[in-house]
Amino acid sequence: MRITKDQLASFSPNNFHFRSLELLRERFSNQHIDFEKVIRKIQEFQIAIPSAALGNGRASKKKSRTGGEPRDLSEKLEDIGLLQQLTCKTNSVSIYIPYDIPEDFGQVKDLANELNLEFDTMNSTSSQDQNQKEYAKLGSLGNPKKAIRDEAIAHNEEVINIGKKLGSKGLTVWMADGSNYPGQSKFRSTLGWTEESLREIYEYMPSDWDLMLEYKPYEPNCYHTVVPDWGTSSMLAKRLGERAKVLVDLGHHLPKTNIEQIVATLMYQNLLAGFHFNDSKYGDDELNAGSIKPYQLFLIFCELISGDEDGAQTWDSISWMIDASYNTQDPLVDLIQALESISIAYTKALLVDRKKLQEFQQNGEGSQAQEILQMAYLTDVRPLVCEARVRAGGAAEPLEAYRILMIRNKLVHERGRKSHNSIF
Repeated sequence: MRITKDQLASFSPNNFHFRSLELLRERFSNQHIDFEKVIRKIQEFQIAIPSAALGNGRASKKKSRTGGEPRDLSEKLEDIGLLQQLTCKTNSVSIYIPYDIPEDFGQVKDLANELNLEFDTMNSTSSQDQNQKEYAKLGSLGNPKKAIRDEAIAHNEEVINIGKKLGSKGLTVWMADGSNYPGQSKFRSTLGWTEESLREIYEYMPSDWDLMLEYKPYEPNCYHTVVPDWGTSSMLAKRLGERAKVLVDLGHHLPKTNIEQIVATLMYQNLLAGFHFNDSKYGDDELNAGSIKPYQLFLIFCELISGDEDGAQTWDSISWMIDASYNTQDPLVDLIQALESISIAYTKALLVDRKKLQEFQQNGEGSQAQEILQMAYLTDVRPLVCEARVRAGGAAEPLEAYRILMIRNKLVHERGRKSHNSIF
């Protein structure tokens, strides 16, 4: 389905919005902030949607499903097109293989063009589904058996070939390889085999592609993971070559980890590949970005903006994607909320008075530096986010528009109550 321009126009800002916008201008007038520039930056910041996030993917019981879920890649593109119409915040899709292999590449590309969508980084799933019996026990790219490693490498090469046809320019690799018991694996050997496998994949990639290497301290293995942290990931990336970098998944960290420092350290080395946005309360990584730790998300964006302005690593070299699984709620509603939360954190970070902050940092004045951050963080920037969205052609309040237009009901009518995401 499509939303018409007239329908979107009916969800325009009210007078309270414009008064709030003027109050923001007045509050930050002493910083001489160019609000038009801020609005343009908000509009330019686009976040990819993964093809895996458009249904109740991990719902344990079918009765938990939302209904009207996309049944194939084309319907997933259509759902992302709806998100883009409402939010003007996502212009690309990140495909997971083998779940979403196009049956007709021409038709899929034509539909993406019609919806003004591009194909972001490709995602391999070599650790999870290609040969579960072998992988679950001894891993994929780090498996002791060369035949199994070759099988996992071949899967990644297949993903690259599909991505080339779609116009993608990158590959994300995450491995669940590891062990559950002391003595089950030889640490150095599994790491060495992993590096060898990654090198074959890296050399197979086109010269204009980037390899993004994820890390995770545990899950599904409980004792050791081959690539458990950003240090191991960055070491492997450096050994592979300049087109290999580290992907930061916000939920892939132990509790209380200083993720903003990791971001700054990776940017210092020009090693930050991109982000998977989500949040976690305990050891999960499936909650909406900013739903649990919004201040951390704000601080991360502060480091990203600072690193770009200081010349450590350019903003345009970084990839952005939401990575969460919506088990019991309407996935489109959750994605709208996630896009809004990310936009709000980014906008707050844009309002930080970096000149004063740097002065206080230079003089070691911690309380004053904290006040600078708090002034930006505690500001309600939703009017700025809304203004950027409306000027781009979106709805002033995307969730309100989604519900009033009864989009989920219409999708259920078109696809059926029992339709579901082909991934699960």
